[in-house]
This record gives sequence, structure tokens and C-alpha cells, in this order.
Amino acid sequence: MRVLITGGAGFIGSNLAKELQSAYPKAKIWVLDNFSSGHFKNLLGFKGEVITADLSEPTLWEWLKRNFHFDVVFHHGAITDTTVMDQFKMLRVNADSMRFILDAVLAWKAKLIYASSAGVYGNSPSPMKEGEGEFPENPYGFSKLMMDRIALNFMEENPHIKVVGLRYFNVYGPGESYKGKTASMVYQLYKQMKEGKRPRLFKWGEQRRDFVYIKDVIRANLLAMERDVSGIFNIATGVARSFNEIVSILNQLLGTNLEPDYFDCPYDFYQNYTQADITKAREFLGYEPQYSLEEGIKDYLKYL
Repeated sequence: MRVLITGGAGFIGSNLAKELQSAYPKAKIWVLDNFSSGHFKNLLGFKGEVITADLSEPTLWEWLKRNFHFDVVFHHGAITDTTVMDQFKMLRVNADSMRFILDAVLAWKAKLIYASSAGVYGNSPSPMKEGEGEFPENPYGFSKLMMDRIALNFMEENPHIKVVGLRYFNVYGPGESYKGKTASMVYQLYKQMKEGKRPRLFKWGEQRRDFVYIKDVIRANLLAMERDVSGIFNIATGVARSFNEIVSILNQLLGTNLEPDYFDCPYDFYQNYTQADITKAREFLGYEPQYSLEEGIKDYLKYL
């Protein structure tokens, strides 16, 4: 099996590369990344090759089609900073590049599994369900929605090519530290509290998110690869938890008693409540989250 992972030096991509390497030791794996938000240290222990390139350049995909053949493509390369307001850049990198990738998987007759996002739902009512309430609040969410639209049109026109979009909710876990300010709130709060600082939260810490641990996300990718299915699926726990609860869990695990430092939210596009309906992923992928927030954070601290 020959596998390409775009964004493979990033948080999810690097975890996926290592898990594929472990689960499929005979597979040949290539990682493609421009290292704008990925980091080589995420790939220490990875035994495959790295292609350094910008995935939004069509000439790259023409070169790849001429010189490589892949059986599976995992597409995780993207601008992941949700605060980027440059609409042209966001859509060019996240949405337009999807067309080049789909053209390539069609030529290779490869399966495509790609990263979508809960950002497509904006502040729609929870639980959020695929095909409903898709009203993003920022360019990032809109770019991911456009990716999904491009993918759905492709699936309709090319039913013999399997394409799976995974709408990740709030992913946290080992390998995200190089994302800096865009790393999860679990990581940000841990870092502050480990240094003895009061954890900083937007008032009043009761914003709720569907936090999903990286190990559940990676298993969802493998299920998507192994199942003979196409479609778009929410990947989450199906349970919304507050930022105050993260602080409480970290206080317990770290043996601290730090009170949150609340401040005003500076963003007018902020998602206040996200919770996924994961019925479709359960039915078609056989996906079932294994980690609650408490279990995920406890496991994460072993790596931190």
C-alpha cells in the first residue's frame, strides 16, 4: 500500500503517519508539507519520505501524477488558524487545492480521506448534524464548507472513487504544541497552570465544546480507509464540555487549585457551543469514541 499524507508534519498528520507505520508495517508512506505550521520534530521516528511543497500549486499535483502512484491519500494540509481573515488566501489554500487533489486521486484511482471541520456549523444549534445548519462564522469555516461541496460534487460524478470527509470537532493531544496559539484549549490551559499561572478564559468559562482526543481521531481515519464508503462524517465524542470543566480536571490531575482569570472575548465570530451528532459515523464507519475528556486529558499528560 502506497500512502500520501498532506500536512503530514502537522498535529493530526504526524500522528496518523506514525500510526499507519505501526498498523501497516509494509506500507510505503510519503508526507507532504510546507512546514508553515508543521514541525520536523513531529516526524521523529517516521520512516517514510518527506516531500516539501505547497499543496495549493497545481504544478505540484501534475508532477506527483507523473512520478508517483498512491493507493490512499490522507489530506490534512490546510491553513488551520481560524483567526486568519485573508479570504483569498484561505480559500485558495483550503478549498481550491481540493480540486487538484481530487483530480490526482481520480488519475490514481486512489481513496481520499480528508480533514473537514466543525467550523462549517458556526453557531448553529447543537447537536450539529451533517447537511444541516452549515453557516460558518469565519473564512476558515467557509473554506472547509467549500471543500465539502467540491468533494460532494466529485462523489456524485465519480462514484467509483471513495472519498471520505471527516469533520473534526475540537481535537487535542500529543503533537499539537508546535501549532502555537492555535493549539487546543486543553494544551493552552495546561501550559499556563503547569507554570503556576491562573488559567485565562473568556467570560465566564461556560462556553462548551465537543473535545475529541487525537487517538479517537486517528482511529476514525483508519476506519475511513478500511470501510468501503464515501461521505462526510462528524468526528467527535457527541458530548459538549465547558472550559471551566477542563480547568477543574487539570487542577485535579496536576494537584493545583488555580482559579480562572476571566476576560472579555475579542472575537465576534466565536463559537459558543459545539456538540456533534455522531450517529452517521457510528453507522457507516463503525466509529465509537474511546476517550472521555477526563480519560483523554489523563492520557495526554503522560506525553506532556
